[in-house]
Amino acid sequence: VKQDVTNYIHLSGPLDALLHFASPASPVDYANHPIATMKVGSMGTHKALGLAKDKGAKFLLASTSEIYGDPEINPQPEGYWGHVNTIGPRSVYDEAKRFAEAMTMAYHRTHGVPVRIVRIFNTYGERMRTEDGRAVPNFITQALKGEPLTVYGDGSQTRSLCYVKDLVNGIARLLHSSVATPVNIGNPHELTIQQIAELVLRLTGSKSEIVRRPLPVDDPRQRRPDIGVASKELGWTPHVAVEEGLRKTIDYFRQELEGSQSVNQLGALAGM
Repeated sequence: VKQDVTNYIHLSGPLDALLHFASPASPVDYANHPIATMKVGSMGTHKALGLAKDKGAKFLLASTSEIYGDPEINPQPEGYWGHVNTIGPRSVYDEAKRFAEAMTMAYHRTHGVPVRIVRIFNTYGERMRTEDGRAVPNFITQALKGEPLTVYGDGSQTRSLCYVKDLVNGIARLLHSSVATPVNIGNPHELTIQQIAELVLRLTGSKSEIVRRPLPVDDPRQRRPDIGVASKELGWTPHVAVEEGLRKTIDYFRQELEGSQSVNQLGALAGM
């Protein structure tokens, strides 16, 4: 059933758990849809929590490492309150998620809704869009097409890449736990953007060059989770090495791009 979560949500029958993942997550997407991003994080969270309360269901919020903003400490523990520009171009996503966390905890404290909050750090894997706009899909797509890899700034800013299978495992453990406060789920292995680009070039065998562009406004310099809570409370740590996960992701992207090329060729033939 597809519904606009910013409106009243009704479902017939019992409901055990509600997982609220609705939101643009790529900087390209929330830059193009700033108001919709704010609405789904605020009104959407409110309506989804109302449904969970009505059904007596467990509520899981997909939050983000972006609530930490451009952090002043590294790694980032759940107790860190963040360093966020509330009116910058990225704030529509940051503040929507911060509001969503506050609303979730308000429903927990006021109405006793059993809640779980996962702060998702940089994640990659199969089924990402080739034109997603985030670093890993950008680099892979550019490398496979033989295009220059675009690195913003000097490439020294860091990200910690978690393979999607590990992320899903962590979220499932959190859902079935009793932890009501936010939990970081991500890979604490930190790489610079430059290192990620070079790794993609090596794994794809691409001869593409790396080009530099100006750093976007408020782009975080560091992104690395402290996963002590996840390890202690959920017994969770990531297991898939970055190279292994990237190889699988590259294989998927290669198939997607080859399929897209075949479709375009068929379309061109049909138009002859």
